Amino acid sequence: MPGRHTREPRSASTASGAPTTEAGRGHGHGHTPDPLPLGTRSRWLLLTFLAGCAIAALVGMVVLFPHSGAAEQPHLAYSAPGTTYPEATVIQVQHSCPGNHQTSTGGCAQIRVRVSEGVARGESVTVQLSAADASSGLRAGDRVELIRTPGSNGAADSFAFFGVVRHNAMWALGVLFLLVVVAVARLRGLLAVVSLSVGGAVVLEFMLPALLQGHSGVGVALSGSTVIMFVVLYLTHGISLRTSTALAGTLLGIGLTTVIGWYAVRGGRLSGVGDDASGLLSGQVHLNFQGLFMCMTIVAALGVLNDVTITQVSAVWELRAAAPEASLRSLFSAGMRIGRDHLASTIYTLVFAYVGTAMATLLLVQLYAMPASSVLNSEDIAEEVLRTLTSSIGLVLTVPFTTALAALLAGTARAPRASRNQLVA
Repeated sequence: MPGRHTREPRSASTASGAPTTEAGRGHGHGHTPDPLPLGTRSRWLLLTFLAGCAIAALVGMVVLFPHSGAAEQPHLAYSAPGTTYPEATVIQVQHSCPGNHQTSTGGCAQIRVRVSEGVARGESVTVQLSAADASSGLRAGDRVELIRTPGSNGAADSFAFFGVVRHNAMWALGVLFLLVVVAVARLRGLLAVVSLSVGGAVVLEFMLPALLQGHSGVGVALSGSTVIMFVVLYLTHGISLRTSTALAGTLLGIGLTTVIGWYAVRGGRLSGVGDDASGLLSGQVHLNFQGLFMCMTIVAALGVLNDVTITQVSAVWELRAAAPEASLRSLFSAGMRIGRDHLASTIYTLVFAYVGTAMATLLLVQLYAMPASSVLNSEDIAEEVLRTLTSSIGLVLTVPFTTALAALLAGTARAPRASRNQLVA
């Protein structure tokens, strides 16, 4: 019974972080400094780092923000003066029409519609469709958008097909997405959607206007991305040491991606004008397209970096809770075993995501039987390959750092010796 009485005060004093009994010394804690001071210093270093990043990001946003005194954001006319885009309802999908309006498969590329708004409201007109639009499954009752061009010198207005009105489908899927997220993830899922909205606002209200006004693409990306990550992580996952650790790992990943992306641009001699949209922009506005490519690379990496760092930190925290007596080395090793599995799946997710979006381009390559070396040398393909490699390298390097940081900060409580080495069993 005396032995039982000596263990109880040891357990209580150990939980308080100040073991003083002989039994405590028997476990190696009597004169050994408790790891809490190391944890405290590490936490202050972490918070100082995050505070510095937050201040730098906010200063960057203030400096780069497109103020009213700066050059006005360019706006280009999309169509001729007086052109409108009224909606109309499909009355009839014509199954026979003149030969010059036939598609390559012999189908008809004409529909008759009734204009439902604007000066031509109530009029019935016939418009031609492209082969792709003709194959989209249009039928009577569908809503479409037209291009109305005013006639000159007393001529009648002309109408052309612009596109299908898809708002209803988008709203339906948007509401379904929100319901599914809330039903499965509940409050955290709702907060994630709110965070996504804030991130979208940063992109639309700061990043895009700043880029159009010629500001540094890297500066805009780093400032905007850092602010987005602060909002997304703390709003979605709560303000805690765990979230702060994941945020630090994400910010490091952003920095690594930036450095590697800079090398990809310089080493690959990329102009940044590798796709149709960039080519169209190059003829309309004066931009640093290499900076734009860097900005695109950094922003594209945010989601996967956030995913990996949150997962790693959560895994390490749970491992620490399951085996509080485990050493930092064994905790790090166990966390990295999880991280390697996650990395493997994430890397091929990145590659398959590119292959899926570039399927049409790859079909053209296959059709024309181009040599592989020539395909890789074309800038539109090279940009995507280098962007994927840049994101992947930054991602891989982020995992061990985040895991080590999480192991260091995951807590300092000590459990009975029986739980030691659970992670290395």
